[in-house]
Amino acid sequence: MAKVDLKELKMRYGIVGRDEKLDRVLDTALQVARTNLSVLIEGESGVGKEVIPRIIHDFSLRKGKTYIAINCGSIPEGTIDSELFGHTKGSFTGAIADREGYFGAANGGTLFLDEVGELPLSTQVRLLRVLEMGEYVPVGSSVPKKTDVRIVAATNVNMDRAISEGKFREDLYYRLCTISVKMPALRDRGADVLLLFRKFALDAAREYQIPEPLKLSAEAEQVVMAYKWPGNIRQLKNLVEQMSILSEDRLVTPQTLAEYYIVPGGEGRGLAAIESPQEGESLRQTVEMMKYAIASLKQDVEMLKEMVGVSPQRLVPRLEAPVREGTVVSVEQPYEVPPTSTDGDDLSIAKMEKEMIAKALRKHRNRRKNAAQELGLSERTLYRKIKEYGLDE
Repeated sequence: MAKVDLKELKMRYGIVGRDEKLDRVLDTALQVARTNLSVLIEGESGVGKEVIPRIIHDFSLRKGKTYIAINCGSIPEGTIDSELFGHTKGSFTGAIADREGYFGAANGGTLFLDEVGELPLSTQVRLLRVLEMGEYVPVGSSVPKKTDVRIVAATNVNMDRAISEGKFREDLYYRLCTISVKMPALRDRGADVLLLFRKFALDAAREYQIPEPLKLSAEAEQVVMAYKWPGNIRQLKNLVEQMSILSEDRLVTPQTLAEYYIVPGGEGRGLAAIESPQEGESLRQTVEMMKYAIASLKQDVEMLKEMVGVSPQRLVPRLEAPVREGTVVSVEQPYEVPPTSTDGDDLSIAKMEKEMIAKALRKHRNRRKNAAQELGLSERTLYRKIKEYGLDE
């Protein structure tokens, strides 16, 4: 296999960065591409794991065959076996015909299972059979089918913990992890964060027709470099897009960053940096929604200021009565500043979370995938929370 120039590879796939840890990941992907070994890509949410399986497929002997990417966390538990392995007519209510699952459709090609750590245990057993024997049984059938599919999987779950807690099969883990690829977190990639900031600033300026893209002051560069970035590249992109739209000054200073809870030193004093080892993932998700709430509230206030020309103190909307797009607010009856609650109910995280989920769903017209991405949640987590808060009614 001819040596592939990493610069050309990065240009082809839109990869930004010069850090040696990133280069090692790309080298590993190229080396394993021409094998049929299963690959497990591990890394935190938002680090860009999804580009690696595409590279592996495109540089493999299967490059002319089917490539299918599936987010396991977005498929409800009750239908995931049918989606992956297919079903026979009459196997369950609504199964009006035989259906070929993804393993059948991807025969001869590559199947990327994103968020594989979210798979139910029953589905893990079926997947293990595919990896061990190259066959699967559709739902409602007793006849196994053969498939020649290369599996590339990715997860942001702590697999050691998931195995010890009985949430993931150890034998399946070792089958998936024939080759392990560890995607580095953004905070571990040094000056790459500055390159990515410039890229996202330029992209935002083009997309939103902003005459001048954002630029970081020297002091702001140090803050960005020191910050921990718990949401990784996805968090950085969201931040740059928010600042590109909301910030009047095109030169970003530490004071500008502080408004968005990116604090000097990056030692966790801002909302976005709160994290605990035991509750890291769930708390990170809550924090991302709190950030979203604050940014959305700021946009609402600015919009209302322009509409009615009164002071922002009189226009803070109540959480239980959000301002919807197109709403006209009377100057004679402005929204009031919500009173401080003594029991915390009105401003509880649960209520804020419910409202932000509802707002994101409205914004994206109930497209759950888009809403989940904006909120920093997996689609399965969003689906569960929609059920929990009764937002599907």
